[in-house]
Amino acid sequence: MEIIKSKNFKAKNAWGSKQISNMNGITIKLHWTDKPYKWHTNEGEEVFVVLDGQVKMFYKEDKKEKSLILNIGDIFYASVGTAHYAHPIGEARVLVIEKEGSI
Repeated sequence: MEIIKSKNFKAKNAWGSKQISNMNGITIKLHWTDKPYKWHTNEGEEVFVVLDGQVKMFYKEDKKEKSLILNIGDIFYASVGTAHYAHPIGEARVLVIEKEGSI
C-alpha cells in the first residue's frame, strides 16, 4: 500500500515520473513537467489525466492539427495511432496509463 500526494511530487527533469504500478504490462505513472513533450504516436492506448495545473494538448484528427486546454480532472484518451503532444501551462502533474515501454 502507498499513499501518494501528487501535488507534492516534483521530478528532477521535465516529464520525470514515479511509477505507481505495472498491471500486466500496463503502467501507471505520475509525471511532473514544466516543458512540452514531443509529437508522438503510441503503439497502444493512452489515458492522460491532469491532476494539477493545466496542459494544452495538441493532437491530430482527420489529418488536421487541433488543440484544447485540459484542466485539473480532465482526461485525454489517445486511441492507438493518435498523434499528440502535451504542452503544460506552467507546472503540471499528470497521471499516465499506457502500455509498458510506450514513449
